Amino acid sequence: MRDREPNVQWLQRSAGAASYRELHAWSVSQREEFWRVVLERLGIRLRQPFTQLLDLSQGVEAPRWLVDARLNIADSCFQAPADRLAMVHQREGGDLEALTLGELESLANRVANGLAGMGLRPGDAVAVVTPMSAEAVAFYLGAVKAGCVIVSIPDSFSPKEIATRLRLGGAKAVFTQDVNLRGGRALPLYASVAAATELPTIVVRLATDVSVRAGDLEWGKFLGQSDQFEARERRPDDPINILFSSGTTGDPKAIPWTQTTPIKCAMDAHFHQDIHAGDVLVWPTNLGWMMGPWLIFAALINRATIGLYNGAPGGRGFGQFVERSHTTMLGVVPSLVKAWRATGCLEGLDWSGIRVFSNTGECSNADDMAWLMARAGGKPVVEYCGGTEIGGAYLTSVITEPCGAARFNTPALGLDLVILDEDGQPADNGEVFILGPSIGLSNALLNHRHNDVYFAGTPRPGLRRHGDQIERLPDGGYLAHGRVDDTMNLGGIKVGSAEIERAVRSVGDLQDAAAIAVPPPGGGPSQLVIFVVAAAPGPDLAARMQQAIRRELSPLFRIHDVIRVDELPRTASNKVMRRVLRDRWQRTQAPAASAAS
Repeated sequence: MRDREPNVQWLQRSAGAASYRELHAWSVSQREEFWRVVLERLGIRLRQPFTQLLDLSQGVEAPRWLVDARLNIADSCFQAPADRLAMVHQREGGDLEALTLGELESLANRVANGLAGMGLRPGDAVAVVTPMSAEAVAFYLGAVKAGCVIVSIPDSFSPKEIATRLRLGGAKAVFTQDVNLRGGRALPLYASVAAATELPTIVVRLATDVSVRAGDLEWGKFLGQSDQFEARERRPDDPINILFSSGTTGDPKAIPWTQTTPIKCAMDAHFHQDIHAGDVLVWPTNLGWMMGPWLIFAALINRATIGLYNGAPGGRGFGQFVERSHTTMLGVVPSLVKAWRATGCLEGLDWSGIRVFSNTGECSNADDMAWLMARAGGKPVVEYCGGTEIGGAYLTSVITEPCGAARFNTPALGLDLVILDEDGQPADNGEVFILGPSIGLSNALLNHRHNDVYFAGTPRPGLRRHGDQIERLPDGGYLAHGRVDDTMNLGGIKVGSAEIERAVRSVGDLQDAAAIAVPPPGGGPSQLVIFVVAAAPGPDLAARMQQAIRRELSPLFRIHDVIRVDELPRTASNKVMRRVLRDRWQRTQAPAASAAS
């Protein structure tokens, strides 16, 4: 592929900015003008124009975007020529397959007609519990076209956690597949959904020995006969997707993505990951996490191609898919990179076509990221730190500025941040707060008071709480140091300490437990350590706790260590002092680190 001008360089020239720093400052000080340029650059289709791009009459905590406009964001996903490659995909052990944009839209239209045939109407919710597959993408886009609201549920979750999210999202139907093909095994998936709910379920069948309940529909019988469908017109703040992000206590936060959130996804991809028409985007994920929907909108609105590998991404098969699909942007999580490096499974593969990597979900290890960059001849890694409630990143990089391994070089365009110490004073290392407004930032939660979660009690009005600890470096770059609250990132998944603790307390001989996330020596993805109070813990305590986490939550959350204590340190209000536990953990590791050196 010939050299091309980075998209952010075009923006800088168009804005008349003398430097990238000046460009970022313009995107924040002239928010309406910035987003107007974004809408035009991406070609966002509006059925009815807005009368005001941004209304702040209710304060920066409650902005209204694209006032009075009408749209269906799926329209903006199908603007490339119908014969353009929309998707290249492969099931584990299968052959490389492809769908043109016209074929994908026809399939999405049949989904929309199938949903209407089930009696679902605009505003009704339908859950998705499935790996990222061609059928999953078509179902997602068809549901958006139909005006329905997708309830996103990770395919690794237990029936109990699936049921919780079905309840919170108010789902009226479920889409899934019979088994999950990973690592050469067919893991039951439809069985988990059936154990969680009696809702009518649409099932993609891959295995012949899995039977479907009476009343449930196999994929071929669900699809409508007609491949024509007029996408339903919606308001900008109408939801398209309910995603979940763990809080520190209680049920996970149910976060609505609206018709405008995908604009943030596509903008980030355009200017930060530098996505151009014809690129191939691969990011191992699924629709249960924000990067699944992000991938759909980031690719299709930018007239690029989605690359999907339906299988375990940790082995050589995935690496071969990246090579054969001519991937130009590869998204990763740090634990995946660490596994590739440790096993040597990518040796001999040609990844020279990759123009940029992007990384999210966990704190990075600089050595691992430098190793990854070398797989494609030194191509940059765009670190990407954000969240479900942001629709993308608040802290990231641009390729026109130096991209160091495991470092960020800019706040995301269109918003800014401040770093404060425990006294609420500006600092170079402390808790980060977001300065909005920005398209993509959530304005509502289904099951919590949005203002209480993000704005109440912040050091000054207008600051939006996020919970990350960030360090600003002397050269203007940034490092991420994990969470400052009781939420953890484990394997790229955000989970509350309270959820882990509730699961392990089902182990009978525990009197108390506290879960913390700790950085490994040298930095990188967080590890789960559990402090327990137990009168007489058995030798298999850790194994039984791991089984409980697998049963109640997800097999992706793995215990690194279990430490017995006589009591947990608590505040006067009985809150566990997790910082004290982290300090204790670090002290216990210091001798080992010294001995190793």
